[in-house]
Amino acid sequence: MSKRLMAGAIATATSLALVAIVPTGPSSAAPATTTEYTVVAEDGVAADAAVAAITAAGGTVVARNDSVGVFQVKSARTDFASRAAADGALVGAAQRRAIGYAPNAPKVDAVEQENLLAGTTGKSKGTGHASAGLDPLDDKLWGLEMVRSDESRREQPGDKGVTVGILDTGLDASHPDLAPNFSRGLSRNFAPDLTDIDGACEVPSCLDPVGTDDGGHGTHVAGTIGAAVNGLGVSGVAPNVTLVELKGGQDSGFFFLEPVVNALTYAADAGIDVVNMSFFVDPWLYNCLDNSADSAAAKAEQRAVLRAMTRALTYAHLRGVTLVGALGNEHTDLGKPLPDTISPDYGAPAYTRQIDNRSCWTMPAEGPFVIGVSALGPSGKKSDFSNYGTEQISVSAPGGWFRDGFGTPTFRTDENMILSTYPLKPLQEEDPPLVDADGNITPAGEGAVVKLCPNGTCVYYTYLQGTSMAAPHAAGVASLIVSEFGHRDRHRGGLTLEPWKVENQLLRTAAEHACPEPRLQTYTNEGREPEFNAYCAGGTNFNGFYGYGVVDAYAAVTERPRWGARP
Repeated sequence: MSKRLMAGAIATATSLALVAIVPTGPSSAAPATTTEYTVVAEDGVAADAAVAAITAAGGTVVARNDSVGVFQVKSARTDFASRAAADGALVGAAQRRAIGYAPNAPKVDAVEQENLLAGTTGKSKGTGHASAGLDPLDDKLWGLEMVRSDESRREQPGDKGVTVGILDTGLDASHPDLAPNFSRGLSRNFAPDLTDIDGACEVPSCLDPVGTDDGGHGTHVAGTIGAAVNGLGVSGVAPNVTLVELKGGQDSGFFFLEPVVNALTYAADAGIDVVNMSFFVDPWLYNCLDNSADSAAAKAEQRAVLRAMTRALTYAHLRGVTLVGALGNEHTDLGKPLPDTISPDYGAPAYTRQIDNRSCWTMPAEGPFVIGVSALGPSGKKSDFSNYGTEQISVSAPGGWFRDGFGTPTFRTDENMILSTYPLKPLQEEDPPLVDADGNITPAGEGAVVKLCPNGTCVYYTYLQGTSMAAPHAAGVASLIVSEFGHRDRHRGGLTLEPWKVENQLLRTAAEHACPEPRLQTYTNEGREPEFNAYCAGGTNFNGFYGYGVVDAYAAVTERPRWGARP
């Protein structure tokens, strides 16, 4: 999951369910500082009644999503959140802009970019894992072989009528591996830049144009799902499907409630078939109903996140969207969560909280209708960082594991990770830069970055690891299932298939994988502390490391479905 760490109205990123309104005037006076909030209405409360309650609490509604009862609000009152939470018409308010607090500048992600922190031991040793493919760099994509995409594309490479939403930091549509499959018309940006975490806005509106990605994470995810077979670079799991940018994440890697909710409801209304979600909703790793360590305002904020995300995920599922989510990189059994030491990660300093599994959830991974995906290394072992557990897992997929292959030449090499498409700008903005101002790979980027220059124009690829990289392998297979078994959508065109059918075929055709023996997987040899040790519960058919198995693209498109009646 991405975690590196408003100007411009959200409404300009037109959602079919998002309605902009004219501000009704300033809120009750207090300090001059204006704070932004996402406010969630209580169940059964009409939108106009919620707006009235927000106004009475001292807020001004600047945009609204009536489909799920979520409102973008500004207020100059320091007590707005507590006043909103006290009103019976409102669940609570989640703060969007901090007052006098900005997090540290983004740094290398300790999990996804572990190879960059490893120094010279992380550089390529030329021991890549071979894989049969069609594009020049496919021999580095061991994940394609693990999910049998190299075989499935001969039967079903994906249909242009199937749309996959990349709910992420953006999508670099100028990359020649992504351009052939990119839908500019369907793509939207729901996350204007926030200057305190994203830096200076690139455009006056602070709403980056679609087809750009100043974070890089979304472009990497998109390449794994649907990079085209074009004789250049890499190809994706489903190289012929249509890619749709749903920018719900900030350039810095934060994913706040309102942009994510608006992206999900838009996906539902626009007829997107599959949505990939490789993130958790900030600022809370776990959203708890009544954690003793939390203030009243923090509790109300987390209840608002839970209610809004549950509504948005349900809304999308009921309108035909198959939802695929990364389980997370906290090396924890989600049924027995470790203490949360990173929340809140925006707006206020973090503090330690004990997590009660019965009343705390990470979103969207633990939300309704989400297919949860764990990460595997090239050996097939669960990646040391990957979350797991029978409570939330659905399937497993290649996510990379830098430390895989202990005792072999591949140990601690870049090729153990996932190579995919990447924009130039984020590579130049890393600290230290991985690519210099002239477009050359720096010593820091050697091995971690691949550069190709067809026809004199250079493009880039990089290695990352994480459940963020596992989820798009599963999303790609899900899109192949829609391509093979979907039916024509008479209203919107293209193909469609009920999400429960997609999930059934995905899980049923996954390659079963038994727990390791002994079941307690230790990572001592790989240099990890005892807290990384993980116990695999369950049987061969379903267990906490692999779920129902490793996603299998070939089996998914060649085995006859067994849907019968809807469960």
